[in-house]
Amino acid sequence: MIIERLRKLKKKFSSLGIDGYVIPKNDEFFSEYSTIDRLKTISNFSGSAGYAVILKNKNYLFVDGRYTIQAELESGSNFVIKNLNEILNCKLFKNITLGIDPKIFTNNEINKFFLKFNKIKIIKLNLVDEIYNLYPKNTKLFYSLKEKIVGESHLKKIDRVSYILKKERVNYLFLSAPENVAWLLNIRGHDNPTSPIPNCRLLLTKNKKFFIICEKKKLARLIKEKKITNSQIIDPKKLINFFSKIKRGKFIIDNKTCSIFYRNSITDNHKIVKRNDPIYLLKSIKNKNEIDNMVDAHIKDGVALTKFLHWIKILNKKKITEVYAQNKLEKFRKRNKKYLYPSFNTIAGSGANGAIIHYRATKKNTTTISKKDLFLCDSGGQYNYGTTDVTRTICFTKPSISIKNVFTKVLKSHIAVVTSNLKTHYNGKLIDKRARANLKKNGLDYNHGTGHGVGFFSNVHEGPQAISKFNTIKLQEGMILSNEPGYYKKGKFGIRLENLLYVKKNKKKLSFVNLTLAPIDKDLVNFELLNKKEKNYLFNYHLNIYFNLSKYLDKKERRWLASFI
Repeated sequence: MIIERLRKLKKKFSSLGIDGYVIPKNDEFFSEYSTIDRLKTISNFSGSAGYAVILKNKNYLFVDGRYTIQAELESGSNFVIKNLNEILNCKLFKNITLGIDPKIFTNNEINKFFLKFNKIKIIKLNLVDEIYNLYPKNTKLFYSLKEKIVGESHLKKIDRVSYILKKERVNYLFLSAPENVAWLLNIRGHDNPTSPIPNCRLLLTKNKKFFIICEKKKLARLIKEKKITNSQIIDPKKLINFFSKIKRGKFIIDNKTCSIFYRNSITDNHKIVKRNDPIYLLKSIKNKNEIDNMVDAHIKDGVALTKFLHWIKILNKKKITEVYAQNKLEKFRKRNKKYLYPSFNTIAGSGANGAIIHYRATKKNTTTISKKDLFLCDSGGQYNYGTTDVTRTICFTKPSISIKNVFTKVLKSHIAVVTSNLKTHYNGKLIDKRARANLKKNGLDYNHGTGHGVGFFSNVHEGPQAISKFNTIKLQEGMILSNEPGYYKKGKFGIRLENLLYVKKNKKKLSFVNLTLAPIDKDLVNFELLNKKEKNYLFNYHLNIYFNLSKYLDKKERRWLASFI
């Protein structure tokens, strides 16, 4: 099927005067997880990031280190798999004309990856969509979150952002990232499979006027609530005309999500002076209401996770598959009425599959879980109101000392992150270095970041804060991040431990506090490798879990959880 799709795509090249065509992972809203997945349609690759470069006689798929193994398995028969870094200064496509759809690429992407050696031909259509009508429109209505949930009215948020516009001496902010519109207006929607983000855009003026760019039918509830009026709605098809009619002025756009198409539409009549949407940083700093709701969501999620871990490790005696296990976890989550749906596709990998960092088992491709292998499960949920993300690695039989040693070194890195002194380790780059130090001195490392930012009842991956080799955003009170060091041995096993944390201020001192409440498999820990502080941390962590969750567990589950203390 993929071969036939590629053939149909390439037939278009001659009439368009191009030598190749580039297809990114994202949709036109630059969503990480979308119902529209053109990259998978054309390549079979299901990871969350990548580019396909399809030429007349050869096809390339560029992915980062998380997906190298997965890409080979899913797409290696039809594509040459390359590391994403190899696009930079890439001579593979030297002096050829590549076609792109301007609505799904930003100017930054094209300049960074493709312009040095190539001519870029902007084609005002998406060739994948032209060949395959695979994506029905979602017409479910947007809805509002109450102020007691989010902690601040949308009018106060508009005041704050308008103040920034005046301070920066700009006239307009174009919000092309839907999650930023969701934060500003306190709205959510049903447009994405694993996040409540409403697909729309917004224009805000320095005088606090705003216009939402979306199909009117999706806004019926907001109109009824008088949050918006008909005069504030701009049909996406009429946006270019709208830009041409408003008073000429200075714009802030978002270089991450403002497509070439919209950037060009603005620059035809206005001047772009800044390319960083200030809402990213404002949104990353959660207020007390948001933190309280996230704490509550993690208690609910912790109950489901603990019940699942007890079931799969102690109660279950059958031979089960990875898909069976992830479906069972979903059933435990669904017992809570506040649970909505997963915050991303569950990663449930047994043995060698655990080494595939973003592995996904399906009904057609699933492995029976061997009791001799490690089992890695990375999952999360969207709750009313909160977003969770947690990874646990467990064993079913007595592990070898070498496995225990590796797991314990990952655990030491995990503890190093959560116990960081945020006065000296005040950004993700510094903490990432601290996390890897213990592993690196033993010749171990992992090919992904140590942690990502997380939204409030929003995207599970949401910056600008992160714990990575390159992130220098200063950590502030209220920020939420993941803590997930790991180690992966290709063809053998994967180990990852992930909790969500938030930054809390106590007597002017910032520190990390765990949100995630799920036991860490002590059968995999070599306690001789832990120092006293690390042992105390593990004891107190499990004591806190028992204190928060025990009343929701049955007698056998409580007794099992108590054994971790």
